[in-house]
Amino acid sequence: MSLNTTAVRIKVTLKDVRPEVMRRLVVPVALRLDRLHLTLQTAFGWTNSHLFEFLAGEGRWGIPDPDGDFGPQPIDARKARLLDIVRETGTKTIHYLYDFGDGWDHVIKLEKWFDDTSTEGLPLLLEAAGRCPPEDVGGPSGYAEYLDVIGDPSHPEHEHMRLWGPERFDPNTIDRKALEAAVSALSESWKPRRRVTRLK
Repeated sequence: MSLNTTAVRIKVTLKDVRPEVMRRLVVPVALRLDRLHLTLQTAFGWTNSHLFEFLAGEGRWGIPDPDGDFGPQPIDARKARLLDIVRETGTKTIHYLYDFGDGWDHVIKLEKWFDDTSTEGLPLLLEAAGRCPPEDVGGPSGYAEYLDVIGDPSHPEHEHMRLWGPERFDPNTIDRKALEAAVSALSESWKPRRRVTRLK
């Protein structure tokens, strides 16, 4: 298997959230984990405002704390690839944890491998369902409460929560074309820059 010609289709579902928030993507297996993090941020519509970790087996991958004050450090996501997790753990399911306070757990299922294929133009968003919750809403339980409150005009907190969150928030409505374009733009920004040789 050549890393440069292998991709994998992944299904990523936000755990304990209703209505379902799911994204299906194709990514290169050689994708660095810090870039997989950015891919998921973009595909879901998060704002990349909090810490993250990938969890599989006994392993943890993230951005190590430079002060190292909080116990065992994760493996540096900037120096590891998606394939490294698969090789080290043998797993077909990876957890991507975003915002340790709110605790958004994204379940990543490795669905299908593509060998001998071009990885140019990847990552690619194939499917999207459900709008990403607002940042800092309080995790799955806070999000459920938020939806109840904004859906009930008679609730005493209705006006406050409606103004606090995104305008006219509908958990079922997403701008798929915008998400697809944003994910596609990542591959363009990660292309190696060609060196220009100047003649003397």
